[in-house]
Amino acid sequence: MKNIIVLIVCLSALSTRAQSSLEVTVLNVKDTTGTIRVGVFKDEATFMKDALIGKVVKAEKGEVKVVFDGVPDGTYAVSIIHDENKNGEIDSNMIGIPREGFGFSNDAMGMFGPPSFEKSAFSLKKEMRKMKVTMRYM
Repeated sequence: MKNIIVLIVCLSALSTRAQSSLEVTVLNVKDTTGTIRVGVFKDEATFMKDALIGKVVKAEKGEVKVVFDGVPDGTYAVSIIHDENKNGEIDSNMIGIPREGFGFSNDAMGMFGPPSFEKSAFSLKKEMRKMKVTMRYM
């Protein structure tokens, strides 16, 4: 029984070491309308489609902080939407230009649409990673 308890404690310690925290500070939020949606994506296949984790917080003019605890160490990209009408998606006009604010980790931008996962990617390892992302409004 004593060996099982020691094994559980050791496995718990190992799994805790492989996780980090991520603090995302969203800059340039234009107003308090709606929500800020932050998604953390693990690879190109899921980028902008299926977030590993996400949070929705109330929009605050200027700056909003969102913290994710217990994120497994790895490579990720962040996407942010200022969902002004709270419909769960980014609204765009007839030709696809966003009507609501958006942002990506590394302040990455794409030529015609969102940036690639690679341009937005960052490494998360062992501790708190802080990043700032500037919202853009078209």
